[in-house]
Amino acid sequence: MNQSESVSVSPPLLQSKFVENFRWFSRFSFWVQLLFGAVSGITLILAMLSRNLSEQPNNPGIGFGIVLAIVGVVLLAFRIFWDFRYRLLGRRLQGGDIEFYPSKEDITQALRIGLNSSLVGLLLAFLASEATVGVVLAKTLAQPQALATNTPENVIRSLDIFVTMSNVNMIGAHFFGAVTSLGLLNWVEE
Repeated sequence: MNQSESVSVSPPLLQSKFVENFRWFSRFSFWVQLLFGAVSGITLILAMLSRNLSEQPNNPGIGFGIVLAIVGVVLLAFRIFWDFRYRLLGRRLQGGDIEFYPSKEDITQALRIGLNSSLVGLLLAFLASEATVGVVLAKTLAQPQALATNTPENVIRSLDIFVTMSNVNMIGAHFFGAVTSLGLLNWVEE
């Protein structure tokens, strides 16, 4: 296939404006998700370290929230890796060698995989947030207003807040990744 045939097959991919924006958005998305992922991972580690391991958890909702948060962080790590792959695709798009130039289908498939992983991550982080916020709400509602009680199962611990913060940051990271993938995918398919 010569260069004139490839230009007619995928004209928007050869436009320098698209290539510049693809590289910029993939780079920006990578760093934003890396930042949110680092904050989520650190708060999740702090949550697990603040947990008294000898104490049996009185509320299974927090345990479920932690499990979903761990899966969400793993999925976010995959998504960050995938954003790095976007950056490599952008470099190949910018390169002049037609032999290594990615096809429109390759780029579309990469963007769809990134979008799907972000949407699954969004769902998991949302479910984990709902579980932990539900636990915190139940604890606050179980405490009588204007009375100090010392029932350990009703005390809001730092663990509860750390898990909630981690899940909220993952929602932001996965949302940002989904928006970036969706925007680039729409641009490629125009």
